[in-house]
Amino acid sequence: QVQLVESGGGLVQAGGSLRLSCAASGRTYSFYHSAWFRQAPGKEREFVAAISRSISVTYYTDSVKGRFTISRDNAKNTVYLQMNSLKPEDTAVYYCAAGGRIVGLGVDDYDYWGQGTQVTVSS
Repeated sequence: QVQLVESGGGLVQAGGSLRLSCAASGRTYSFYHSAWFRQAPGKEREFVAAISRSISVTYYTDSVKGRFTISRDNAKNTVYLQMNSLKPEDTAVYYCAAGGRIVGLGVDDYDYWGQGTQVTVSS
């Protein structure tokens, strides 16, 4: 079992930055691929970014490429999402996820989820 706890969300003006963190406990976090998803009100949960357990591979959804950066520190059992040039359409609850099979883009590719952290971008 892996427990995930997100932090770093908040209210920011358009063009601003936030850094989300996801702290893991339980089984060795370096065994797992990690990802960030988000869910806006009335919408399905969508993929944002993913990073392999070896840190050698990263993926981003097109709408955040060049603005968001996913990273991880396996020694600290933590994955990060640096979000720059934020837009109102980035407003959502952001979820951290971990899984052992593939560095996937779908919710079914991940077995463990955090409780989410709210990000609100004002125009």
